[in-house]
Amino acid sequence: MPINLRGRSLLTLDDYSPGDIRFLIRLAAELKAAKQAGTERPKLAGRNIALIFEKDSTRTRTGFEVAAYDQGAHVTYLGPTGSQIGHKESMKDTARVLGRIYDAIEYRGFGQKTAEELAAYAGVPVYNGLTNETHPTQTLGDFMTMREFTHKHLSGLVVVFLGDGRNNVAQSLALGAAKVGIDMRIAAPRSLWPDDGFIGHLRALGAETGGRLTVTEDVAEAVRGADFVYTDVWLSMGEDEAAWADRIRELTPYRVTRDVMVATGNPHTKFMHCLPAFHNAETEVGADIAKRFGIDCMEVTDEVFESAASIVFDQAENRMHTIKAILVATIGG
Repeated sequence: MPINLRGRSLLTLDDYSPGDIRFLIRLAAELKAAKQAGTERPKLAGRNIALIFEKDSTRTRTGFEVAAYDQGAHVTYLGPTGSQIGHKESMKDTARVLGRIYDAIEYRGFGQKTAEELAAYAGVPVYNGLTNETHPTQTLGDFMTMREFTHKHLSGLVVVFLGDGRNNVAQSLALGAAKVGIDMRIAAPRSLWPDDGFIGHLRALGAETGGRLTVTEDVAEAVRGADFVYTDVWLSMGEDEAAWADRIRELTPYRVTRDVMVATGNPHTKFMHCLPAFHNAETEVGADIAKRFGIDCMEVTDEVFESAASIVFDQAENRMHTIKAILVATIGG
């Protein structure tokens, strides 16, 4: 069946079918190859895209900007203090203004309901660049990266997430996995498991696609046979930094170490992280944590992060290629 995503928003991977997701990954691979070969043909000439960032970003911002520029579009960056959103103007009113000026809008912020309101009133496609609940453009980049580093189809993969199983990256990855039939495993302390309603939703999707979901406290059980071991920061953007002590205590057993990678029993297992990562004390936050808690890393050791198994920078690059695929598919000429 032909895939037509023209005019479609992407607020969550629930918005897209398994076929839509696979189509975007194939299109991203084609666009990446064309860029590398110098044969890329712009399909967004004359398009204008607004980028709303209520939370700071490296990969999402640069991914959208370079993807748009490569394809001939123009972007306007609206940062945390660059508009009247939430201060003098509601998101509903902002949506109706921007939708008359721009061909599409990216939103990176807090609540998912805000992204949904923006999409409801803008009249143009809206792309979720991250909310507290989900991070769909990250997952698409992750899936593209997985396909580059294995001979298996997505439906043949075993993917394991270690850490805070409720955070937006873990939940988006698990949702995407259920959509395309991956054997997805989340290892986390019980207090940081996804809620029962979300787990039930994933299992219902898996019943249709062949996807499997395991949520466990047992790291060794989770990682056995893993093709990819994934983790994320232990305290998400916007959470109270006073929670560091509790989160470090809870999640230290779920740190990705060399022993964890060996425990997969798979010499080809790759390590993934959406970045930024606290794998050493070479950042302001890392140095502060090292001083306060006497640890030199958090969710992943430097040994694993810098190892040949680490494909984190391939993930970072592929954010741009999959974002480009979304733009081309939804507003391309």
